[in-house]
Amino acid sequence: MKGILLTCLIGVIAGAIDVLPMIKMKLDRFSIVSAFVFYFILPFIILNTELFGMPWWLKGGVIGFALALPVIIIVAGQDKNSVPPMVVMSAVLGTLIGIAGHYIIL
Repeated sequence: MKGILLTCLIGVIAGAIDVLPMIKMKLDRFSIVSAFVFYFILPFIILNTELFGMPWWLKGGVIGFALALPVIIIVAGQDKNSVPPMVVMSAVLGTLIGIAGHYIIL
């Protein structure tokens, strides 16, 4: 039970980190909720997946980027300026989630 609550906390913090700039830029609420839900669920996937013996510190960034890639492709068709921040945030927050999970939960 403690692990689930800590995983939720990591997800809420990661979601807030991604969503706060979106709120400041006054993006639509569907984009904001979508990003928050993505980063809320991402720790559950990162912390419960084993990738071919990949190091724990690399696994989060790879999974975060891989799962964000379909959304990044969709957004690229409408707004090319949003792609670099999305790529960076998915990789960086994924890595931070993996690090937090390694040191706090596992």
